[in-house]
Amino acid sequence: MFAVYAAAPNPEDPLAGLVVGERPDPVVPEGWVRVAVKAASLNMHDLWTLRGIGIKPENFPMILGCDGAGVLDDGTEVVLYPLIGDPPWLGDQVLDPAAGILTEKDDGAFADYIVVPKRNVLPKPAALSFADAAVAGTAWLTAYRMLFTKSGLQPGQTMLVQGASGGVATALIQLGNAAGMRVWATGRSEEKRALAEQLGAHATFESGARLPGKVDAVFETVGAATWSHSIRSLKPGGIVVISGATTGDASPAELVRIFFTELRVVGATMGTRVELANLLSFLETKQIKPHIGLELPLEDAREGFAAMLAGDTVGKIVFTR
Repeated sequence: MFAVYAAAPNPEDPLAGLVVGERPDPVVPEGWVRVAVKAASLNMHDLWTLRGIGIKPENFPMILGCDGAGVLDDGTEVVLYPLIGDPPWLGDQVLDPAAGILTEKDDGAFADYIVVPKRNVLPKPAALSFADAAVAGTAWLTAYRMLFTKSGLQPGQTMLVQGASGGVATALIQLGNAAGMRVWATGRSEEKRALAEQLGAHATFESGARLPGKVDAVFETVGAATWSHSIRSLKPGGIVVISGATTGDASPAELVRIFFTELRVVGATMGTRVELANLLSFLETKQIKPHIGLELPLEDAREGFAAMLAGDTVGKIVFTR
């Protein structure tokens, strides 16, 4: 079958290990299902895999793609839940020590077909296109968990989204607006700030700019470049929710300000199957169309990978079949 895969890790030149070609058709184990992929979205995790981060050397070659949507053999339209864990685990799937995201141990969605456990597919809402549904499983699910599970924000409160052009950040803007928050966002360029306003931000600012007031919550995916600004932007008792650090770990930690103003720092990674189901329902009910910055045929996947590596897109990158 046709597939886009990582042939071998290359920390210095990740695209050197990217292959657009053929892989064997997947075998469907008992309790698993086969999905004919119609759309799949690109994540930073795919570049990490190409660099050899989070994957054992013996797991190469690995078909890439953590997120996707498609059709079961019986014609049911489904969305993939990308976290594959230990079936007996009864708690939060994110905390399952045996859990792994697609492309760490199991082949991903950048292919004609993918096989996953039955519990890892959810019905696709009819109102969502395959491309829209394909962005839900990682970036949008992370944003949903950050906002609705971790932050404790109430409608009418003010939230700040740092670096408002990435997949998680654009999702936070759209979700926050739909949930009744006052949404502020920062962006490095006028173009990125304009997009944030188009997606629902009530005000935008240059990175590091002094804000007109303190906020109830900050949503962080940037790390070192924005950390001090995030902490200093919070009201006493406020919260910063972190799901990434694309510019590296933060130093200094701003510990004095954190304890003196009783700030809260909370991490968030992915989300549960129930949270994904709730997200899909929220997108359908609120008629939210996720922002897709670049949509390409899977055959042109290398172009999408190059765009992500260069930071040339805003929103999600989606490949279609």
